[in-house]
Amino acid sequence: MDMGVVVIVVVAIVGGVFYDAMKMRYKYQHLASGKGYEDLQQELTQVKARLATLESIVTDKKYQLNEEINRL
Repeated sequence: MDMGVVVIVVVAIVGGVFYDAMKMRYKYQHLASGKGYEDLQQELTQVKARLATLESIVTDKKYQLNEEINRL
């Protein structure tokens, strides 16, 4: 195997590991700063609102009637 190929492969592997380490470091710093927590709380609130809307649609009598008709 050519030595140049080995060097390129090693540099690529080390670069990939370094990139992943920096990405994880940034992610944990972002979460530790509290900004990530606020973002997650806001997203959770939005998901709960969407879930409530979907539950009201599914439990609607017209929706259930349409489903029964479609099954026939």
